Amino acid sequence: MTTQHSTVSEVMTRDVVTVRPDTSFKEITSVLSSHGISAVPVADEHGAPLGLVSEADLLRKQAEQPDEYGGQAAPPGWPHEKAKARAENAAGLMTTPVATAHTDWTVAEAARAMDRQHVKRLVVVDETDHIVGIVSRPDLLRVFLRPDEEIREEIRDEVLTAILRLTGQEVQVQVHDGVVTLRGEVENRSTAQIAERLAKGVDGVVTVRPMIDYAIDDRAAEDQPQSGVERIDPRRGDV
Repeated sequence: MTTQHSTVSEVMTRDVVTVRPDTSFKEITSVLSSHGISAVPVADEHGAPLGLVSEADLLRKQAEQPDEYGGQAAPPGWPHEKAKARAENAAGLMTTPVATAHTDWTVAEAARAMDRQHVKRLVVVDETDHIVGIVSRPDLLRVFLRPDEEIREEIRDEVLTAILRLTGQEVQVQVHDGVVTLRGEVENRSTAQIAERLAKGVDGVVTVRPMIDYAIDDRAAEDQPQSGVERIDPRRGDV
């Protein structure tokens, strides 16, 4: 019981600029500047990702430069950071392994991967591990630009009507700045909970305020803790 979500293929940048491992420092700087991007994937001869070079990687060289008095401008870092500061090409500058995503991932899956790996972008690959796009934080945030009326219609038509078979008289939907309010009354508590959960999963929803009453608490038995003690029926022959 799910709703449709935007996928990485719908929000990613498809015209991806890449560099080779032997691309020089100055060439990489020129690529970033001319294309107005902040990072570029490093690909092998088959188009598979090897790593990623970002502005932060390039800035390490500048940070390592001595100040005007000859002192060290930046505090000493890890060996690999010092190596990047001395690197002359993409092979020495790139961060590896590169964080990747697939085109059929949902926006939520991509966001979780970014958060888990502490990265700002994911290189998108196909089933043969070839680069087909790149998706960044701003790309994932575009779902929150959906108009309130579009969100309301999806919850009403797809969640309440198509999935839960509810009518507009049973549950009403209001959306303001992405905040969804569900009001009404249904027969079972479980239905109210499912409506809330599915509404939260709709693209562009900031939060859901559930105000749905129910006649039957069909989850009450499930919520009760089990004692683990078997009740013995005295009519059974094993007593």
